[in-house]
Amino acid sequence: MKTLFFFFALLHICSLSMAQVSTFQIDSSKFNKLLMVTLDSLYKQDQVPRNKYGNAAYSKQSPHVIDSLEKIMRDADARNLIVVNKIIAQYGWLGPEKVGVNASEALFLVIQHADLKTQKTYLPMIRTAEKNGETLSSNLAILEDRINMREGKAQLYGSQGFTDKQTGKKYIYPVKDVDHLEERRKAMGMTAMKDYFKGWDLEDYKKSLPEIVKAAQQQGILSK
Repeated sequence: MKTLFFFFALLHICSLSMAQVSTFQIDSSKFNKLLMVTLDSLYKQDQVPRNKYGNAAYSKQSPHVIDSLEKIMRDADARNLIVVNKIIAQYGWLGPEKVGVNASEALFLVIQHADLKTQKTYLPMIRTAEKNGETLSSNLAILEDRINMREGKAQLYGSQGFTDKQTGKKYIYPVKDVDHLEERRKAMGMTAMKDYFKGWDLEDYKKSLPEIVKAAQQQGILSK
């Protein structure tokens, strides 16, 4: 029997301050191979169009090219969600020990890129999966941040950013209790903000927060 050990920086603290997952112990001989192949393919279908769109936007290609790539990406997201809904309805959440790391991550990515209603529907399941060591703690943190941002609330983990449409300046979306941001990120296995966002400085962010809040409110992505 071939046993593979995947080690991730997942040490975190839950609401009861109890240590949670720090490793995945995976026996590849126990994988559901059919589902693994399906979800591995889904992983690529999620990432490839997204990378092409991101690269086009970053390199400032023509609006026509960017819009076309965005449509391809959104169409792929819609198709992928149909597959994920069916798989979860039949099998429930599939952690890395059941289908492998990329295949399990595909489930999360498709949900992460879905509409708000879908994200909120699956949030309790992903919370349970994280508690049971069946998904990355950082996945849960990112999903919670995305939901909060979409609902016009401040985020907790600093994973979400936005661009001021008037100035083109990039910001980290408003963070609740930013003085303890690094502690929360570490608890969820996330990198320090200085490694996540170029030029991050806590004091500068705090000074700029009124400006950031105003920009977010003007664009309708933060409630007043």
